[in-house]
Amino acid sequence: MSTDTIHRPGPPAAPKPPTAFATPPEGKPQRGRASELEGYRGIAAISIIVFHVSQYAIQSTPSSQAISQLAKFEIVDILFLLSAYLLTMSYARAAIDRTSTMTAGTFLFRRAVRILPLYWIGVTVIWSIRNPALPGDWIDLLEHLTFTQVFDQKRIFYTLGPTWSMSLEILFYGTLVILGPLAVRICGNIATRRARTAVLLAGCAVLYLIPVTWNAASYFVFHVPYDHWPVYFGPQARFGAFAVGMALAVIVAARRSEPVFKGSWALVLRAVGIAIVAGATWIDRPNSWGQVGFHDIAALGWLLLLASTVLGPRNQRWARMLSWRPLTAVGLISYSSYMWHEPIMQTLQHHGITNRTVSALPYNIAVVLLLSLAAGALSYRVIEYPTAKLRAMRNKDGSKRNYYPELEQLSEVK
Repeated sequence: MSTDTIHRPGPPAAPKPPTAFATPPEGKPQRGRASELEGYRGIAAISIIVFHVSQYAIQSTPSSQAISQLAKFEIVDILFLLSAYLLTMSYARAAIDRTSTMTAGTFLFRRAVRILPLYWIGVTVIWSIRNPALPGDWIDLLEHLTFTQVFDQKRIFYTLGPTWSMSLEILFYGTLVILGPLAVRICGNIATRRARTAVLLAGCAVLYLIPVTWNAASYFVFHVPYDHWPVYFGPQARFGAFAVGMALAVIVAARRSEPVFKGSWALVLRAVGIAIVAGATWIDRPNSWGQVGFHDIAALGWLLLLASTVLGPRNQRWARMLSWRPLTAVGLISYSSYMWHEPIMQTLQHHGITNRTVSALPYNIAVVLLLSLAAGALSYRVIEYPTAKLRAMRNKDGSKRNYYPELEQLSEVK
């Protein structure tokens, strides 16, 4: 750290408070659409809890068509899309406008601070409860701690079932930290912004077609049943939502965040997106192509829905709804709620507070939702918020933060 020469030492200057906490969390836009996207996270968090409670109920008792459809409405793909959109944005802007971006080490450090503390605590605590006698299923613990459970047919849903999606998140980070700088380097040799944007979108299209091709081949050619989980839940099968999120980031970066859809066009786009997701849900039948292709089709619907927000007019009614304070508060604690809702649901059922009957579904949803959000709020305050401060260990340029610059100044004087 360079400093100006000091000719006369004075009293040590008070260290400047770290500025990292004044910036939005990693993966959150610096301006403009932050509250709307937090609202989407809130909707996703609530929907996932409802989905799992409904799924848990129909596994044991017959249900109506409406309940069966509700139990198929899996919305986790929109979280993948959001994550890809927010994290790809800096790379997309750097590639299109030929600017610098953060180093791979800085990117991975920020993601590790955001994800690992809560994840490792949650996995360790729940595994310990479910394996009271050592050595327990240590392979299960090892796979979950290393995010490799998604490749294990037997243990993919052990310990904390929903954390299979965290494996995909981590694998996406690894993919992005390789492809992002590569895209920036390639685009550095392309003359025009339009051509650079076209190259990036073509790359996103290829990434989207990989899982589409994989799923089609697995189902139609090799006749792999859907309950072969690593085949249909692995990154090769589920990266479609990440790919379309990356494409959305490229479009927004190319437009310099300026709206594309004005007037009623944003509403039309939103309606089409919701219709695509609803159609994908409707054809999602057991042991059918609809079940296999649901996520690839739904990803396109989620893309249109988010595009209607980030590329739509500001202050539209939909944006104001997404920015509703209680909803954005749920979005803020969505990661913690996601981590704890399944053990809460199973604990309540074990003690007879809830049951796995369809008739009790409204009551079950209300109780599990309330307790999961309460646990999420507590977990955010006790685990997520304090550990997020570890980001202050590094400056924005990736260098280690100097907490005592006045000591360095004094040593230079001596």
